[in-house]
Amino acid sequence: MSLPEPTCKYDLGGRVAIVTGAAGAIGAGVCRKLLQSNCRVAATDLPGERLESVVAELEQVCWAERDKYEAQVCLAEIAGLPMDVTDPESVASAVSQVRSMWGGINILVHVAGVPLVAEIRKMDLEQFRRLERINVEGTLLVLREMAGCFEKQATGGDIVLISTKNVFSPGASFGAYSATKAAAHQLARIAALEFAPMGVRVNMVAPDAVFGEGDRKSGLWQEIGPERMKARGLSEQELAEYYRNRNLLKARITPEHVANAVLFFVSRQTPTTGATIPVDGGLPDATPR
Repeated sequence: MSLPEPTCKYDLGGRVAIVTGAAGAIGAGVCRKLLQSNCRVAATDLPGERLESVVAELEQVCWAERDKYEAQVCLAEIAGLPMDVTDPESVASAVSQVRSMWGGINILVHVAGVPLVAEIRKMDLEQFRRLERINVEGTLLVLREMAGCFEKQATGGDIVLISTKNVFSPGASFGAYSATKAAAHQLARIAALEFAPMGVRVNMVAPDAVFGEGDRKSGLWQEIGPERMKARGLSEQELAEYYRNRNLLKARITPEHVANAVLFFVSRQTPTTGATIPVDGGLPDATPR
């Protein structure tokens, strides 16, 4: 007999969160979970239709949450802000706008990142540099800006980096993604050391094979899906099943699973910093766990 999924809800009491890469499948899932936990959320991504559409979806989540609250106060709000994580001025502007809008920031969830499928012997240097700018420099710029923000506020806070199982178990033809995400992961570990005196916790979530939810596909899926389907002669559904069956629990990893791990950290159920939660169904080759 299968056990039901837990449905615990943690009330974040109107804390303010910035989510980068919010227009993707994981980013949108994290925003949704935070809103359902009574959080004010600034959804940031590159300007355009993708950001506008996810904000419109998340506004419906806010209205649904308000309908559920009776005696309690629902503080869930969503705001969409364009932000390019590779541009220091863009990052600074978005953080400043959030502080002006809601008086401060308590949580950063850094999701923004891009993949690349290429063997080392065929890798284009400019393509690698693009990943380095987004995945590594983008992480540095966001962490640096938030360090200044938290220092001014002197109220503590939480940072969660969406890492990847590829930090611990890289795959062939995925060197650029694995290397740059490993660098981002290491920056977050250093931030855990440096930010602790400010009362700021920095933790990581390492998912595997999150292809999306409904019509909202992950950037990872859009990059690797067609090539992997062609190489293995599989349909989209068959490829998802392939990845599900390679983990110990035979689990399909969803954006909500990743968001649940984020919520565990930002709800401060344990005194934890510098830690990584794998959200991968159990991959023996992705140790240490």
